[in-house]
Amino acid sequence: MDKPQRGYWCECWTEDPVQETRPVLQASFDAYSAPQADRWVAVALRTISPALDPDASQEAWEWLYDGRIATRKALLRAEPCAVVLTQAHTRITWMIRPVIFLPLAHRRGTELPPCAAKFKPHTG
Repeated sequence: MDKPQRGYWCECWTEDPVQETRPVLQASFDAYSAPQADRWVAVALRTISPALDPDASQEAWEWLYDGRIATRKALLRAEPCAVVLTQAHTRITWMIRPVIFLPLAHRRGTELPPCAAKFKPHTG
């Protein structure tokens, strides 16, 4: 990738709304198309749905059958989306946001600053 590319940044967060704990990032994913982004959520939901309680499982399958279409359409309009389930005392949120991925600078043929030689990796 040598020039900026449109895509989607996907994240999965969990939190305990009862104890009002801060959300914890569980996973993230860079998708380069709307289908790839919503597929990431769909795979996660299909994977965990057997372990969910009946209400959360039903929410998951409702999104898989109906909500996924709305999510895909919103992503194609470059709108952020979220899928939220609550299982017992855990709220799981998948967020998908349109982004522009910037290419990383290539270091080949470039001198590193003098302080780079002083870096000692932590061992142990």
